[in-house]
Amino acid sequence: MKKKYLAFLFFFFTLFFAHNITAQNMARTVSIEKNIEGLTVYPNPLNSTTHTFLTIQSDLNSDKNIEFFDVLGKRLFATVLRGKQLNISQLNPGVYILKITENGISEARKLIIK
Repeated sequence: MKKKYLAFLFFFFTLFFAHNITAQNMARTVSIEKNIEGLTVYPNPLNSTTHTFLTIQSDLNSDKNIEFFDVLGKRLFATVLRGKQLNISQLNPGVYILKITENGISEARKLIIK
Protein backbone atom coordinates (compact mmCIF):
# COMPACT_ATOMS: atom_id res chain seq x y z
CA MET A 1 0.00 0.00 0.00
CA LYS A 2 2.84 2.36 0.88
CA LYS A 3 4.49 1.81 -2.52
CA LYS A 4 1.25 2.63 -4.36
CA TYR A 5 0.82 5.78 -2.31
CA LEU A 6 4.39 6.94 -3.02
CA ALA A 7 4.00 6.11 -6.71
CA PHE A 8 0.77 8.14 -6.84
CA LEU A 9 2.45 11.13 -5.13
CA PHE A 10 5.42 10.93 -7.51
CA PHE A 11 3.08 10.78 -10.53
CA PHE A 12 0.95 13.68 -9.22
CA PHE A 13 3.91 15.99 -8.53
CA THR A 14 5.52 15.13 -11.87
CA LEU A 15 2.38 16.18 -13.73
CA PHE A 16 1.90 19.27 -11.60
CA PHE A 17 5.43 20.59 -12.10
CA ALA A 18 5.52 19.67 -15.80
CA HIS A 19 2.28 21.61 -16.33
CA ASN A 20 3.65 24.71 -14.57
CA ILE A 21 6.87 24.67 -16.61
CA THR A 22 4.92 24.33 -19.86
CA ALA A 23 2.62 27.21 -18.91
CA GLN A 24 5.59 29.44 -18.09
CA ASN A 25 7.29 28.62 -21.40
CA MET A 26 4.10 29.37 -23.33
CA ALA A 27 3.83 32.77 -21.63
CA ARG A 28 7.27 33.69 -22.95
CA THR A 29 6.32 32.94 -26.57
CA VAL A 30 3.49 35.48 -26.75
CA SER A 31 4.13 37.66 -29.78
CA ILE A 32 4.64 41.37 -29.38
CA GLU A 33 2.50 43.63 -31.57
CA LYS A 34 4.48 45.45 -34.23
CA ASN A 35 3.83 49.03 -35.19
CA ILE A 36 4.54 50.84 -38.42
CA GLU A 37 7.77 52.70 -37.69
CA GLY A 38 7.41 56.48 -37.71
CA LEU A 39 3.76 56.50 -38.83
CA THR A 40 2.25 59.98 -38.83
CA VAL A 41 -1.20 61.09 -39.99
CA TYR A 42 -1.81 64.83 -40.20
CA PRO A 43 -3.50 67.28 -40.03
CA ASN A 44 -5.87 65.75 -37.53
CA PRO A 45 -8.48 67.11 -36.90
CA LEU A 46 -8.87 68.16 -40.49
CA ASN A 47 -10.94 71.14 -41.64
CA SER A 48 -12.59 70.05 -44.90
CA THR A 49 -13.01 73.63 -46.13
CA THR A 50 -9.30 74.48 -45.94
CA HIS A 51 -7.62 71.07 -46.41
CA THR A 52 -8.55 68.44 -48.99
CA PHE A 53 -5.43 66.29 -48.55
CA LEU A 54 -4.40 64.08 -45.64
CA THR A 55 -0.70 63.33 -45.23
CA ILE A 56 0.19 59.77 -44.22
CA GLN A 57 3.86 58.90 -44.00
CA SER A 58 6.20 56.46 -42.28
CA ASP A 59 9.92 55.78 -42.01
CA LEU A 60 9.77 53.03 -44.65
CA ASN A 61 7.64 55.14 -47.00
CA SER A 62 6.41 52.21 -49.12
CA ASP A 63 2.91 51.66 -50.56
CA LYS A 64 0.17 51.61 -47.93
CA ASN A 65 -3.29 50.04 -48.02
CA ILE A 66 -5.72 52.50 -46.45
CA GLU A 67 -9.21 51.45 -45.32
CA PHE A 68 -11.81 53.91 -44.06
CA PHE A 69 -14.41 52.81 -41.50
CA ASP A 70 -17.19 54.73 -39.82
CA VAL A 71 -17.54 54.65 -36.02
CA LEU A 72 -19.89 51.67 -36.25
CA GLY A 73 -17.23 49.62 -38.02
CA LYS A 74 -18.75 49.71 -41.50
CA ARG A 75 -16.08 49.78 -44.19
CA LEU A 76 -16.66 52.81 -46.39
CA PHE A 77 -13.88 52.39 -48.94
CA ALA A 78 -10.29 51.29 -49.41
CA THR A 79 -7.41 52.60 -51.50
CA VAL A 80 -3.68 52.15 -52.02
CA LEU A 81 -1.52 55.16 -51.18
CA ARG A 82 1.65 55.29 -53.27
CA GLY A 83 2.90 58.68 -52.04
CA LYS A 84 2.19 60.72 -48.93
CA GLN A 85 -0.92 62.74 -49.86
CA LEU A 86 -4.44 61.28 -49.85
CA ASN A 87 -7.37 63.25 -51.30
CA ILE A 88 -10.25 63.15 -48.80
CA SER A 89 -12.56 65.66 -50.53
CA GLN A 90 -15.23 62.95 -50.98
CA LEU A 91 -15.57 62.44 -47.19
CA ASN A 92 -18.24 64.23 -45.19
CA PRO A 93 -17.43 65.83 -41.82
CA GLY A 94 -17.37 63.21 -39.08
CA VAL A 95 -15.23 60.71 -37.21
CA TYR A 96 -13.50 57.92 -39.14
CA ILE A 97 -11.22 55.03 -38.31
CA LEU A 98 -8.29 54.49 -40.67
CA LYS A 99 -6.70 51.07 -40.97
CA ILE A 100 -3.25 51.56 -42.45
CA THR A 101 -1.32 48.50 -43.62
CA GLU A 102 2.30 48.64 -44.74
CA ASN A 103 4.43 45.53 -45.37
CA GLY A 104 1.96 43.29 -43.53
CA ILE A 105 1.85 45.46 -40.40
CA SER A 106 -1.42 47.25 -39.61
CA GLU A 107 -2.28 50.17 -37.39
CA ALA A 108 -5.56 51.94 -36.74
CA ARG A 109 -5.89 55.69 -36.33
CA LYS A 110 -8.84 57.95 -35.62
CA LEU A 111 -9.46 60.77 -38.10
CA ILE A 112 -11.74 63.74 -37.41
CA ILE A 113 -13.01 65.85 -40.29
CA LYS A 114 -14.69 69.14 -39.35
